[in-house]
Amino acid sequence: MLNIAPALAAWCRADRPFAVATVIDATGSTPLPVGTSMAVDADGRVAGSVSGGCVDATVHELCRQQLKEDGTPEEAQFDSSDTDAWAAGLMCGGGIRVHVQRVHPADRHHLAATLTAAAEGRTVGLLQITRSADPTLAGRVLPLSDDGTPAPAGPVPPRLAALAAGVHRTGVTGLVRTPEGADCAGAEALVHTRRPAPRMLVFGAVEFADALTQAGRFLGYHVTLCDARPVFATPERFPHAHRVVTDWPHRFLAATDTDERTVVCVLTHDPRFDIPLLRDALRRPLGYVGAMGSRRTHARRLELLRAEGVGPDALARLNAPIGLDLGATTPQETAVSIVAEILARTRGRSGAPLGGTTGPIHSRAGEVAHPAQR
Repeated sequence: MLNIAPALAAWCRADRPFAVATVIDATGSTPLPVGTSMAVDADGRVAGSVSGGCVDATVHELCRQQLKEDGTPEEAQFDSSDTDAWAAGLMCGGGIRVHVQRVHPADRHHLAATLTAAAEGRTVGLLQITRSADPTLAGRVLPLSDDGTPAPAGPVPPRLAALAAGVHRTGVTGLVRTPEGADCAGAEALVHTRRPAPRMLVFGAVEFADALTQAGRFLGYHVTLCDARPVFATPERFPHAHRVVTDWPHRFLAATDTDERTVVCVLTHDPRFDIPLLRDALRRPLGYVGAMGSRRTHARRLELLRAEGVGPDALARLNAPIGLDLGATTPQETAVSIVAEILARTRGRSGAPLGGTTGPIHSRAGEVAHPAQR
């Protein structure tokens, strides 16, 4: 649901009736992950998609029916092994379970602020109750506080609220069910979680950096460009960066909060900048660290880093020369090479052609994939 937060926030603020269809379970190869939603308002306008186009026409009609009828939530299963599902167009080989509901008028008031915060890139959570023995609970969509508590918490049984809080704290989107015999036996809810965009730190105000900042922003990263030379590090030269900083790279990194989703791209290939920066970066739990330069430059870089006390395990995390072997020559092609490697490394994939691999094409991690939301 958070994938279409801007549209839903506007509809909530306008007190517009709408129905929302959400992928709550997926098996095999499917185009979009659990938590992805499509919504239809009273005028038939559509926001989002649940299948990348395959079954959206059928789901659109289900949403329209929700708006015309009493609003009792329903589910639809689309599976490529089913003849009707093939007729609906799900031909990717997997299956999805889609929950369709009209959003409760009382929830729209609470949702507006949360959806607006999600659209602004802040950390938010929603609890969507998909099944409940209590008919007044089924279909409710409630914001989650920072600790994962539903707000208002009163209507939600304690066992379900505790499970939802646990998932929310992990930072992923996932389905929770209460065990048999619990205070809300048979209840099921989808926990939607959105974290701020991951960070891409690009060091070096060089020609390749403009294309890389554009590619990083396109993928959903919050992009910062840093260089110690004020004549080169200007917003005019790098309009796609969210922030342009003039500072020594290692000093900027030392003052910057990073996490396991942060990616660092070092494009300067100058030891004065590279070595202090990479020495410190490789000691942090970053998602990706890459450095530009020739193989000869990289061999010398490794010698200097070893002299700085960087151990073999840390050096093994350094992706250099940066990027995948795509035959890139232009800055734009090089940017594609770099972000392709970032995607492969951060997703734990090989980067090999799909035609030469086996196994699932899409991750089944359960969360709404990012980059931008991982």
